[in-house]
Amino acid sequence: MSRVVGWLVVLALFAGGGYALLRLRPAPGAAGELHVYNWTDYTNPELIRKFEDSYHVKVTVDSYDTNEQMLTKIEAGNSGYDIVVPADYMVKIMIDKDLLEKVEPDKMENFRNVDPRWINVYWDDGRHYTVPWQWGTTSFSVDTSVYHGDIDTLALIFDPPAALRCRINMLDDMNDVINAGLRYLGLPRCNGNPGDLVKLTDLLAKARPYWRTISYDPITRLTAREVDLSQDWSGAALRARLQRPTLRYAFPREGFPRWMDNAAVVKGAPDLDNAKLFLNFIMAPENAALISAYAKFNNGILASDPYLPPEMRDAPELHIPAGAPEPEIVPPCPDNVVALYDRIWSSLPR
Repeated sequence: MSRVVGWLVVLALFAGGGYALLRLRPAPGAAGELHVYNWTDYTNPELIRKFEDSYHVKVTVDSYDTNEQMLTKIEAGNSGYDIVVPADYMVKIMIDKDLLEKVEPDKMENFRNVDPRWINVYWDDGRHYTVPWQWGTTSFSVDTSVYHGDIDTLALIFDPPAALRCRINMLDDMNDVINAGLRYLGLPRCNGNPGDLVKLTDLLAKARPYWRTISYDPITRLTAREVDLSQDWSGAALRARLQRPTLRYAFPREGFPRWMDNAAVVKGAPDLDNAKLFLNFIMAPENAALISAYAKFNNGILASDPYLPPEMRDAPELHIPAGAPEPEIVPPCPDNVVALYDRIWSSLPR
């Protein structure tokens, strides 16, 4: 069995289905390394210590700030990484580019814990490449001691009231900003219509002077009180509110996205067996809960709730309220549309 010594692989066939269930049992002598490439501030050190102690595997974690930064590194080849954590749309791109190993998580022992709604997904139908890491929504948080009006509208970003002008942070993410603008204008996503893109460009140019910063670190911007509104993700919003209790997370009536980040194995991973072991490990409810306890997002693993910290169980950021729009999952756009978005995004002053 390649690099991890002493593994017992048991193949059990379900009656009539011919379906193989891969059961991984680590032997006491199992050892080696694992190299993880994940989003900044997204990996619980306690999770890593538990994996290291359980399987005598030395784990190294490096970080990135955008899906595109990660993709560039992996596409260059010889990255040395075993595990990456791409968002849903980036999984689809990486599978199409043959950058991920088809490790069949659906045949691993702990796959039975995956919430069924996160199995047949557009980016990895049936889960042959990836397992859930965290899922959430993208919206924005507002300090309700500064602004007292209705917060459930994207108008606070694109046509802000006086109390919020020049007190806004936007994510340094082309897709999140552009898609928010399209929703505010009532236009479809992946939109290459020239007239619609002129409207979008005008909207962003008009709003930009009201944005103090464009940063991928909404928690710091909010908790340091540099801004009073920040575009952010549901888990980051919860973490910020725990430090600044007057913050409230919006569910805009114009719509908002839902997304999932997924753990995957890099094609040609140098520590392939340990990478497979890690995927199975994070599908155990108590381990998925460790990821959530740190990052404060939902995890897509059944029976993990009893292991979550109390502040997560009823957190408004993590529960979409009745009456809010159904959140949208946005597939990757065609290359020609991405090129148009790139031009609009690069024209925005930083």
